[in-house]
Amino acid sequence: MRSAQVKAGIYLVATPIGNLGDITLRALETLKACDLIYCEDTRVSGKLLNHYGIKKPLRSLHDHNEEDKAREVIAAVTAGQVVGVISDAGMPLISDPGYKLVQAAVHAAIPVTSVPGANSVLTAVQLSALPSERFLFLGFLPSKSKARREALSPFSHMGVTLIYFESAQRLADSLDDVANVFGECQVAVCRELTKFYEEILRGSVTDIMERVRLHPVKGEVVVVVAPPLNAAGVHDVDALLTRALSQHSLRDAVDQVMAQTGLPRKEIYPRALELKNEDKT
Repeated sequence: MRSAQVKAGIYLVATPIGNLGDITLRALETLKACDLIYCEDTRVSGKLLNHYGIKKPLRSLHDHNEEDKAREVIAAVTAGQVVGVISDAGMPLISDPGYKLVQAAVHAAIPVTSVPGANSVLTAVQLSALPSERFLFLGFLPSKSKARREALSPFSHMGVTLIYFESAQRLADSLDDVANVFGECQVAVCRELTKFYEEILRGSVTDIMERVRLHPVKGEVVVVVAPPLNAAGVHDVDALLTRALSQHSLRDAVDQVMAQTGLPRKEIYPRALELKNEDKT
């Protein structure tokens, strides 16, 4: 029997990014109430639904058929059906299909809602230990080095943390491009998030690049890049330090500004000490 709260419409349902336990109760309730479920790969989604004993018609929706499927979905909802949309992992539309469907549905005044849940971008930001106040998601970068550097260049002077998806095979070359564009910045390579072999590599982009070349990683990878060093000018750092020193001890002020800028302690601490001493004179 369908829940009274699940009415005809399109439901963008988040699925686990690795650990099958990371699905919400609402997501399960919604999927059980669906008349149809559209997914990227019926084989992948079939395993998830079978795990939770959900038996519903599965239809594929991917980059190559989304426009045609959008008309099909709108017709189904118009006929009073509940349609679920899921991706292989995480939130639909986030570097996954679904944008054209939602655009068409909104244009046709078809109800669309999100059933949120696991998300690799936010998980990576949490675990990176890099500044999280402002960040920008770049999706998948180009596969060629020149195109990658061109894609990264517009952000070389922005004081925000960057996140992007990368294949394990291209990771070392990708980090080399990050170093070329941003200089010696701090990064976190997050792989196999929520899975048994979850691993977070944190450090300077050069150190992590060399480590990855010596010991190639496997699995799904999310890269987090701290605000580039040249995005945080001397005057910006001084202002941050001055404010922090007025409220905290030297050590706590240094820790705070390190978190805000992504700059290493060896660069922040000496300047903090100079400012503190200047304040005494």
